[in-house]
Amino acid sequence: MGFFSFLLLGLIAGAIAKLILPGKQGGGWFVTLLLGVVGAMLGGWLGGLIFNVDLTGFFSLSTWLLAIGGSLLVLLIYGLITGRRARR
Repeated sequence: MGFFSFLLLGLIAGAIAKLILPGKQGGGWFVTLLLGVVGAMLGGWLGGLIFNVDLTGFFSLSTWLLAIGGSLLVLLIYGLITGRRARR
């Protein structure tokens, strides 16, 4: 999978993760989409490491599920970090 297709996958996965997560996440759409790209990279790396999944196909279901899962994880961690900072 090329760089631009991976970037597009991360952007879409970040948007889907934002729709799945309940409540209001700070940072707006740009930060969410940026975190989605980071989450897609994290999900792809963990998927390759733990599940030994080949992530070369853009339209592969495993690629999308790992990218969305990684994006959810990164958005949750970001919400915990920024939530604590806002309460202080």
